[in-house]
Amino acid sequence: MPGTTNAADADSTDGAETAVTSGDAAAGAAGAAEPAGIAAQDWATASTTPQYRAAVVDLLGALAYGELAAFERLAEDAKMAPTLADKAELAKMASAEFHHFERLRDRLAAIDAEPTEAMEPFAKGVDDFHRQTAPSDWLEGLVKAYVGDSIASDFYREVAAHLDADTRALVLGVLDDTGHGGFAVEKVRAAIEADPRVGGRLALWARRLMGEALSQAQRVVAERDALSTMLVGGVDGMAAGFDLAAVGEMFTRITKAHTKRMAALGLAA
Repeated sequence: MPGTTNAADADSTDGAETAVTSGDAAAGAAGAAEPAGIAAQDWATASTTPQYRAAVVDLLGALAYGELAAFERLAEDAKMAPTLADKAELAKMASAEFHHFERLRDRLAAIDAEPTEAMEPFAKGVDDFHRQTAPSDWLEGLVKAYVGDSIASDFYREVAAHLDADTRALVLGVLDDTGHGGFAVEKVRAAIEADPRVGGRLALWARRLMGEALSQAQRVVAERDALSTMLVGGVDGMAAGFDLAAVGEMFTRITKAHTKRMAALGLAA
């Protein structure tokens, strides 16, 4: 998956708008009903179902590689920062992403899954995504971190509603904000105010990121049987999974959250 950087609540440059939290898109799914089946169990109980265990290993592997790639990308983007203060800010965010990677790597090891093997199936897809969406300048990098990565985060938050309590807590924990939200909104809105022509270019860029990120999320599920079974059909009737209508509703929520983020940046969806 793309990196899983999230947007924190933060005042925009004019104080009239706030950045959108990544949890907004998944709030309806995650909080609508009491957990049932696997979602009401702990890892020790849920992992006795082999197919569920395989799905969780896949999920943690995808997340772990996404965090590692996000760390690498932010460190690279820091080179384009216009000021030393901006460079330091991105370096701090990169460090937070690496800490998230370490938590996921350690969790995989703790459940007797080899971390590198768990990440390997997702490396090419994530690398391809970042290669296809490499920012050409500092502002495109900020928009990618705020808008593009948050779409992936929204997707994983939706998935988290179907996980056992222990794994759900870990996943939500590594999706915590790394400070991109307010920072990106401030910098992008200031750039648009200084030169309104920038807005059109960044809006087109954000739309491209939306399409690429959603396609990547769909590929992650479609290419891994255990993960797709857990999400769509449920595992041995224990996890509710998404039905076809729920899949549509999920992507509608993700799209609405994207629109809100675009507005926070001062861009047209």
